[in-house]
Amino acid sequence: MTGHTCLALPVPALEGWVRERTAHYDESFVSADPAFSHAHLTLLSPWVPAPSPADLQRVGEVLAEVGASTVVLTSVEVFPDGLVHAVPEPDGPLRELTATLVEAFPAYPPYGGRYGEPTPHVTLDRVGPQVGLGWVRAALGDLLPAELVVDRVDLQWWGNDACRRLHSWPLGGSA
Repeated sequence: MTGHTCLALPVPALEGWVRERTAHYDESFVSADPAFSHAHLTLLSPWVPAPSPADLQRVGEVLAEVGASTVVLTSVEVFPDGLVHAVPEPDGPLRELTATLVEAFPAYPPYGGRYGEPTPHVTLDRVGPQVGLGWVRAALGDLLPAELVVDRVDLQWWGNDACRRLHSWPLGGSA
């Protein structure tokens, strides 16, 4: 089966919107798993292709040492490659969380190391003939600003007709 794993933070406030945009582009990435978060903030992806029990335990140990935090998705911006995304503020706790996971799994840098130090973001869409920054901002309406409580990390599988949540860990101090 083709696809990849992803350690991600679920973003419930944008789930419906991102799920709809995902369906617009490729229905095969719309998950039937109600625990799967289409709207997410990527921490490490691709991650271990077939995580072992020891890999899962290591993630749990790392995350038990990380406290929960809150960020606010404040605005919509565009990366130079045309990826339209929501910007979390402050992004320091997210950068620290990613760095902590990279330290534990140095063979799996974010995005395979393509972008150096990644910018925390929530993917919303891509600029195209009918999609621009203004269109996305207007289409989101009053969904932003949105508070994101960072209290758990999900292990997701992303693949055609196979998207699902594989595991979830609370951050230290989370219920």
